[in-house]
Amino acid sequence: MAFLRHDLSQLAAYQSPHPVAGSQATGGSQASLDEPLPLRVDALDTNESPIDLPETVKAELAEYYREAIAANRYPDGTQLALKQAVTSYVIESAVGLVVESADKSTAEPAIDASIKVNGALGSHLKAKQVAISPANITLGNGSDELIRSVIMATCLGNHGSILVAAPTFSMYAILANTLGVTVHTVGRSDTFEVDLVAADAAIQSAALNGLPIRCVFMVHPNSPTGNALTPRELTWLRQLPEDILIVVDEAYFEFSGRTTVTDALSRPNWLVTRTFSKALRLAAHRVGYGIAHSTIIAALEKLRLPYNLPSFSQVAAHTALTHRVQILSQIPDILAERNRLYQALSDHPYLQVWPSDSNFLYVRLQANALSVLEARSQAEGLIKLLGQLKEKGTLVRQTGGGLRISIGTQSENQRTLANIQQVLGSKM
Repeated sequence: MAFLRHDLSQLAAYQSPHPVAGSQATGGSQASLDEPLPLRVDALDTNESPIDLPETVKAELAEYYREAIAANRYPDGTQLALKQAVTSYVIESAVGLVVESADKSTAEPAIDASIKVNGALGSHLKAKQVAISPANITLGNGSDELIRSVIMATCLGNHGSILVAAPTFSMYAILANTLGVTVHTVGRSDTFEVDLVAADAAIQSAALNGLPIRCVFMVHPNSPTGNALTPRELTWLRQLPEDILIVVDEAYFEFSGRTTVTDALSRPNWLVTRTFSKALRLAAHRVGYGIAHSTIIAALEKLRLPYNLPSFSQVAAHTALTHRVQILSQIPDILAERNRLYQALSDHPYLQVWPSDSNFLYVRLQANALSVLEARSQAEGLIKLLGQLKEKGTLVRQTGGGLRISIGTQSENQRTLANIQQVLGSKM
């Protein structure tokens, strides 16, 4: 069809890796996932919370929907109430986290007693005379919408290109491709640190070729590998020129206890994105938010679609923040389960697993596993392992040359270990 962009024929529609409850449609591009699912499925492939909202919170949401939401009316287009709640959460959540300091070679805990909900972000921001308000917050229909708006704001109209370090969150490249924007990809080391020499070379080459890199995307901690940005990587990001926007995706910051929010509020070219889909248990409601200098936020707001966040999603996010202490109380248990799973997988002779700062683990096959799986390559072995685990009711994610395993409940994790043992035939 002549009216369609020619490059669209090279793209594939996004398919979710597993079906919603009650569906047997699997979708996805992963091999061996086109068969009907077992009756009991442990969905450890999308990094969601393994625990639903507390019943009392769900009952409160149901009551609010019945009594206060007019289904025939559009949502609050200003989103001001939620932005105010998010602003308070950004400040409060920095207490006790590790604020990545630009002034020292190592990060330090943000436990300054001067941190207040209605003030600046403790001594770190007070020293820079930086405050935070709803003008520093933008909300999206999931972080994906924010990522798309960022690429539109920085790169459309042959204005520029983006830089990512693989393996990483796939949506940066996917969304750039849908917009016809060039993606520059650099690699990572054996410990998954970014190849900064290659990144510098990519920035220089892109500038010479007329499509300069306008946006660098980093995940902190990275998905699928689980490693947080190192002081060296943070120093490199901070020395980038101000005509490059730095986007640090902190989708998992509640698990890692690390944040670069001081950079987002004190630098004109730094944006932090976060989500309600992970630790706050609201994946079904698709709420993401960005934190940045008000000039960046104002630009993103121009690209935000009207009424982009449904009324119920706004209420759910606000309610989750109201009950944040109860909802986030699951985190220590998830981290304890992560550590238990990490130790068990580390002891397995056929697997290589890396430490994680998040709610998932990243696993690759040792060379000696290929004969057990009757595979000729790592890729073929992963496909076979993925398929056999799925047959037993364990769904994990194949990505970046390995398997990403989300941390589930204790029973889900125990079944996963048992299924891996059955497939690979070695005790853990």
